[in-house]
Amino acid sequence: MQPRNMSMSGVVDLGALKAAGEAKQKAEQARAEAARTGQAPASGARLVFDVDEAGFQQDVLQRSTEVPVVIDFWAEWCEPCKQLGPLLERLAGEYAGKFVLAKIDVDANQMLFQQFGVQGIPAVFAVVAGQPIPLFQGAAPESQIRDVLDQLVQAAEQQFGIVGAPVEAPAADAQEPAETPVPAGPYDALLEAANQALDSGDLGGAIQAYKNVLSDDPANPEAKLGLAQAELLHRVQDLDATAVRKEAAENPADVPAQIRAADLDLVGGHVEDAFGRLVEAVKRSAGDDREAARLRLLDLFEVIGADDPRVTAARTALARVLF
Repeated sequence: MQPRNMSMSGVVDLGALKAAGEAKQKAEQARAEAARTGQAPASGARLVFDVDEAGFQQDVLQRSTEVPVVIDFWAEWCEPCKQLGPLLERLAGEYAGKFVLAKIDVDANQMLFQQFGVQGIPAVFAVVAGQPIPLFQGAAPESQIRDVLDQLVQAAEQQFGIVGAPVEAPAADAQEPAETPVPAGPYDALLEAANQALDSGDLGGAIQAYKNVLSDDPANPEAKLGLAQAELLHRVQDLDATAVRKEAAENPADVPAQIRAADLDLVGGHVEDAFGRLVEAVKRSAGDDREAARLRLLDLFEVIGADDPRVTAARTALARVLF
């Protein structure tokens, strides 16, 4: 039996939990401010950019594991392109990081034009977790474009846990006086107590404390991360690791067995093994079992964090087996 006070040592640095939560919260605040003002956020976010064949792998495919990439195929001689392009650029700023816009000049990038099977321009595609998705062709009305973009963002979050690009907060001017310290927020004490409960092995108390914060602040990044960790530890605390691994090895098609083994893999620090096991379970299964494996994989992504390269690689692998 696993001890009840298992830690996440080797997987997630609990001491960095608060710092990570604060960084994500600043990103969300910057995104909200950009949406409120209608301006693009800090230049580091690069919400709109040109792409050529040489940079496609990094600028589109790799980035699509972190945020939906909308591709605008256009040409200088195309009059409808001149109407659609500025609209898409404005919407990219308005959506403030929920998607990014890659602009591809078809005259200069014939190979990409052909690979996507574009029949005419303007043509708009998306790439999510490395997978191309046709969106629409021609200069569609803004209302229809918004509907398509909303569906894209929703699908990216539901299928792959991709919720958008972090937006950097503007850097402070070195000449400006230091800001007055901000008083502690209403959740600081609750989160500190929850973190301490998690670190000490009081999993039930930690889970309830994080849920209390999320009931009032559903998007709180620190509480979401802490809850994912606490629930993982709670799931494995009474498992017989030897029996679970034996069952999973003898029954590769048993999805619940693979899910239990993946939880143990992650707690033991074998992150790639956990992700690979669940991707394989999604590939082998169908129906409710497939959905259960996919959702557990997204849960484990939350534990490790979206910026971890192992999560990026697993999202791409998940996309391959889903499509």
